[in-house]
Amino acid sequence: MQNTPKIILGIDPGTLVMGFGVLRVQGQSLSLICMDVLKIPSRHDSYERLEIIYRKVSELIQKYKPHEFAIEAPFFGKNVQSMLKLGRAQGVAIAAAMQYAIPISEYSPKKVKQSITGNGNAGKEQVLKMVEKLLHVTCTEKQFDASDAIAVAICHSFQGKTPAIKGVKKSSDWKQFISGNPHRLSRQVK
Repeated sequence: MQNTPKIILGIDPGTLVMGFGVLRVQGQSLSLICMDVLKIPSRHDSYERLEIIYRKVSELIQKYKPHEFAIEAPFFGKNVQSMLKLGRAQGVAIAAAMQYAIPISEYSPKKVKQSITGNGNAGKEQVLKMVEKLLHVTCTEKQFDASDAIAVAICHSFQGKTPAIKGVKKSSDWKQFISGNPHRLSRQVK
């Protein structure tokens, strides 16, 4: 059980819209500190947008002092230019976190959706609804980039928190598991 609070900054990278969310975790309790989007005007060239992203992530880190940083990994699409832009946005956000020596974790969109909804193919609306349910909040606007960012932070908070099953001894391999837990075996009837 974790008694000291931990702050996690979650980022859903994008070059025109970047979602961000700050989550407070204490024990099994999750609470929302903030969740919003950074909208970057398209009139800025790609390098100016990257600078804006870097400055915003740095500002969030200075303001909320997160202990950990979680970011959504770019998904593989057919448009190479979009992938390149998204990868740059992600890289700049990661560089800002590295500047402050914050531990960084990266999660695929499928992993985040699986952690939040139980379905790796869930839609943005489902993720938003589960974020609302998990954090006991109501989102007045459908800010999917913001809810995706906080979902990344929630997914990160869930990692390594699977409770041990009573009566099952921890094992390093299957042979050791079987010999240490004979009551868990299912015998086929012939």
